Amino acid sequence: MPKFFMLGIVLSLLLVAGYGLTTIQARSIPWDCTDWQAFAHSDRTTSILESLAENRGKTLYCGVDQSDTFTKAETWAAGKDRNERDDTVYFGERGQFRGFIAAQEGYLTDGESGVTGVSIDRIFEFPREERRYKRVKRFDVGSGPVTSKTDNTCMTDLRSDLDGVVRQPGTLICSGWGGFGNQVGPSTYEAEYGRSRTRAANLGAEIHRRLNWETQAITDNNGNAVARAARPSADQWLALAAAAADQACRARGARYVAGSAEFGPGHSDDKGSGNFYVGENLGWFYHLDPHSNTNVNAHAFRARQSRTWSATCKKVVRRTRK
Repeated sequence: MPKFFMLGIVLSLLLVAGYGLTTIQARSIPWDCTDWQAFAHSDRTTSILESLAENRGKTLYCGVDQSDTFTKAETWAAGKDRNERDDTVYFGERGQFRGFIAAQEGYLTDGESGVTGVSIDRIFEFPREERRYKRVKRFDVGSGPVTSKTDNTCMTDLRSDLDGVVRQPGTLICSGWGGFGNQVGPSTYEAEYGRSRTRAANLGAEIHRRLNWETQAITDNNGNAVARAARPSADQWLALAAAAADQACRARGARYVAGSAEFGPGHSDDKGSGNFYVGENLGWFYHLDPHSNTNVNAHAFRARQSRTWSATCKKVVRRTRK
């Protein structure tokens, strides 16, 4: 066979093969838009956003160029104000729309905004949602061990209602003030302190009755039970501790773990002795009535109790993982 004839055949095959490859690349359309569903709505912007939300993960090309559902300009105008890549900014009826990636901006604005020159696979795809996870963080709150005898350190105190001295709230939970007694002279202060305690805790007329700080049980000097209900009761102290915990947890952006609150001894561990015995760990506070006779030999007093407390808070920490 002549060499020129053979060369002609080879050239013909190469031309045919080259033509075939060029033709296949020119007519390749990578997008299948048969499942694109536009959301019908009387408001055009809502229609666009709902369509983007419903068809999330599919191509913008299907909703803009090929199906001619929306134009590039109006699609960009509808979504640009919601264009936050780090968070979902449109919660629609049909789904969630998270804004445009930089490549989509470039496509919709013909290069005026966003990045151009990115491959077609990245330009038209919605950004994938990051995986979110949460971790529950627990921490303790409370008054801590308090041994100070300083007055007006309760959480409910902003100022004294008697002497007008402004004070910052403390960390202790406290009972309400008992009533004032009769005016007494300096020689009877000790007895009046005792009477103010019996009025505040409902111990009865006997000024030397004992009160258990934990159970609120009342006994006489011989340890015999007294059939009276102390105030606050143990359950009421527990409720005060829970309320303090709820306040402290909320201040830290957390929630109180129900049932974790406990109350402890009062602010002072000085129980006194003899006629000065005030009870173990009751933390008594006293208030002198400035409205009584200003004569140093005539004053009236009232009292209240304190307790320390502790509890647990929990806070849900949410993070995003790509």
